[in-house]
Amino acid sequence: QVQLVESGGGLVQAGDSLRLSCAASGRTFSSYAMGWFRQAPGKEREFVAAITRIYITDYADSVKGRFTISRDNAKNTVYLQMNSLKPEDTAVYYCAADEGGPLLRSPLTTPNEYDYWGQGTQVTVSS
Repeated sequence: QVQLVESGGGLVQAGDSLRLSCAASGRTFSSYAMGWFRQAPGKEREFVAAITRIYITDYADSVKGRFTISRDNAKNTVYLQMNSLKPEDTAVYYCAADEGGPLLRSPLTTPNEYDYWGQGTQVTVSS
């Protein structure tokens, strides 16, 4: 069982930055594929960013060039650096993990590919 705890959300103004963190339990974090998703009120959960075991990344078109996903295996933590935030980035942000899997697979970009989820952290961007 993998437990994920997100932090770093908050209320910011358009153009500001935030860094989300997701701390994972388990002794095999380096073998996890990790991802960030978000869900705004009345909308479906959508892909934001993903990182593989070998640090290959992928991003939603809406965040490319503004968001950066990274991981620190020594700290069992994945990060989402969010710059130039926009009001449309307002959502609950969720961290997700998939344990194991092939070393060379592509970043996972759909919710059903992940086995574990955090509780979410609210990001609100005011205009």
